[in-house]
Amino acid sequence: MSSLQLRDLIQHFPNAGRLEAIVLRPDRRVQAVHAEQATLQPGFGLVGDRRAQKERIGSSNRKRELSLIQHEHLPLVASLCGKASIDAADLRRNLVVSGINLLAMRSPFKNQVLEYQIGDEAVVQITGLCEPCSRMEEVLGEGGYNAMRGHGGVIAMVVHRGVIRVGDTVRLKSVVEVD
Repeated sequence: MSSLQLRDLIQHFPNAGRLEAIVLRPDRRVQAVHAEQATLQPGFGLVGDRRAQKERIGSSNRKRELSLIQHEHLPLVASLCGKASIDAADLRRNLVVSGINLLAMRSPFKNQVLEYQIGDEAVVQITGLCEPCSRMEEVLGEGGYNAMRGHGGVIAMVVHRGVIRVGDTVRLKSVVEVD
């Protein structure tokens, strides 16, 4: 399969995604809370989240403005931990998205960026994996860290400001070629 074919294939998803939950982490070691709507702001991330308390400057500092987790992975992680269910707020990821493969939302090509629109205005770019931290052992119990490995979600930066709401559509907006 040629690179041209792959460049086309990575732009095709069977479905749009859906924003299932918005989670704000007010401060370190403080219980995260669910919100029905929030604002995404370039350079800050999710307004109201502890990571948005100061502006990030430079692309390397902006790569972790936002975290997303796959809704379909929550029952799997719960099962691996021997729990009936888990609350997305316990995992401390900002956005819970269903219906679209989050790992596929990042281009495998260094000179290509995929941008995703959430709702009517906000645009984000997936920048990498969101690896679990040691706190997952504390939150999920013994083995929680390993249960989350491979299911921790992704990190992103905000490209365009906008209000997002639970139930919003998540879809590919544009493919940007970079030098």
